[in-house]
Amino acid sequence: MTRTSRRTTVLAPRLQALLDEHLGKDLVRLEPDTIGIAGAELSDRILAARRATETERPTFKPLHGRSISKAEASSVMRTIGKDVRAALEQPDPLPASTDLSGPWPITGHRFLSDLVLRDDPYRLRILMSRTLEIDPRLTWTTIVAGAALPRRPAPGPRLTHLANLFAEARTYDDRRYAMGIYRRAAAPVCFTVSTLVANALWLGSPFDDGASNRDILFEAMRLLPPSWNLLRNRSPEYPAVDDRIGDGDDLLMLPLLTHRDPALWDAPNEFRPERWAGLDPDNTPGYMPFGHVSERCWGRHMVMPLAELLLDHIRRTGLVVAPGQRTADVPLVGLLGVKTVHIGHRSKVRHV
Repeated sequence: MTRTSRRTTVLAPRLQALLDEHLGKDLVRLEPDTIGIAGAELSDRILAARRATETERPTFKPLHGRSISKAEASSVMRTIGKDVRAALEQPDPLPASTDLSGPWPITGHRFLSDLVLRDDPYRLRILMSRTLEIDPRLTWTTIVAGAALPRRPAPGPRLTHLANLFAEARTYDDRRYAMGIYRRAAAPVCFTVSTLVANALWLGSPFDDGASNRDILFEAMRLLPPSWNLLRNRSPEYPAVDDRIGDGDDLLMLPLLTHRDPALWDAPNEFRPERWAGLDPDNTPGYMPFGHVSERCWGRHMVMPLAELLLDHIRRTGLVVAPGQRTADVPLVGLLGVKTVHIGHRSKVRHV
């Protein structure tokens, strides 16, 4: 449980137990066959020992039984990157009249879906629904149905680059695969950005006028890292790194702990954007919200500009966290973030 003078962040019991029992340790045994790694130096050595396998890459694990090579994954990220750049390069991607008040992160997610995916057909846009996170079978059913529907869109400039991968697919299997890629590539960008902004608002709003959006977001990712863990399956390289690791041990890197290690951070539980003045987040020991330096998440160059755009608009339009909201839950899911933060104009958010 993290407290500020105004609000309390209630972590899921398992997350809170990790902090209570293992903060400051470099290596802990979590299960008979699973070791947690939280020390910055040890994490660095482990993650540098070998590249992540395809089953360890969260976004580009095998899809519908088809392996996704690194070359293909890179191509897909370049494709969604084109769509993000096209959205940001519009004459006015976020007009001053845009109202981003409401419950976050869902409000931000809906806005981003409209901004980035524009006029893509409904059968693709529905893949952005956060409801599909409840059960993977819902995603599978939606993809199966969408790939089989007639009257498919024709390729063309009105579609996003990502949607054109679906429009150009020739067979049912290829269409189903293209829809899976659409979900894998577009949804994480919108999910991550909206969650990151919601976390920043909850942890630090109202912000000092001199605090940069960049530093606010880096500090939010320190306290609530988008990926609170990074899995590495058992591998012969790891016992050679540290003899406390056995041949049958899977490893779980724990940025949730590393990012709050008192040996690395001054006042580690406090939200202090100013600590990032002059720091390079790509070279700060123990800081890995987008993974290790040897294998950074490809999406980070899309996430940060979109998050800064939204946060800047929220600050300029005077939106605040509802004063009546005192607690927010952080559930145990892959993307670490507050479940619901109520955001509104100062005169309209007296109570939640």
